[in-house]
Amino acid sequence: MAIRPIRLLGDPVLRAQCKPVRFPMTYGDKKLIVDLYDTLQDFRKRHGFGRGIAAPQIGIAKRIIFIDSIGAMINPRIVKRSKTKFTLWDDCFSFPDLLVKVQRNRSVVVQYDNENGEPQRVSIRDDMSELLQHEIDHLNGVLAVDRAVDTKSIVLRSEYLKFFKKRK
Repeated sequence: MAIRPIRLLGDPVLRAQCKPVRFPMTYGDKKLIVDLYDTLQDFRKRHGFGRGIAAPQIGIAKRIIFIDSIGAMINPRIVKRSKTKFTLWDDCFSFPDLLVKVQRNRSVVVQYDNENGEPQRVSIRDDMSELLQHEIDHLNGVLAVDRAVDTKSIVLRSEYLKFFKKRK
């Protein structure tokens, strides 16, 4: 098991433009995928949330994300976005005590390579659409705090639970 420390808001690697992965993948890239999986599982066990993680969150500026329900997505990119959007409270491993209200596309189409370098395409909606947009943003150095709908839309998790969750 290779659990890596999560990089926190302010760490420059979170603002990096990640480099594409070349095929065949190196041993280091294959190990990175295992580390992403292990770190995701550990974070979820300790914090009670988490469905995906991006390589820069463990300090590696490569275009790899790991989504619990999909697996490794290498060099992912959004190729189509719906015109309809929705607003939700987003959270992030890199600032686990904050929630940020963001607006995301209701659905997206994402192209990526699997671990064998084979092109894949997925069309997703709603919460999974938001998740992929969030993780792909990480690969471009964009954080949820950059997408806040306004300056009042960043709150501590503890305050969200007191004041906002009841209103759902």
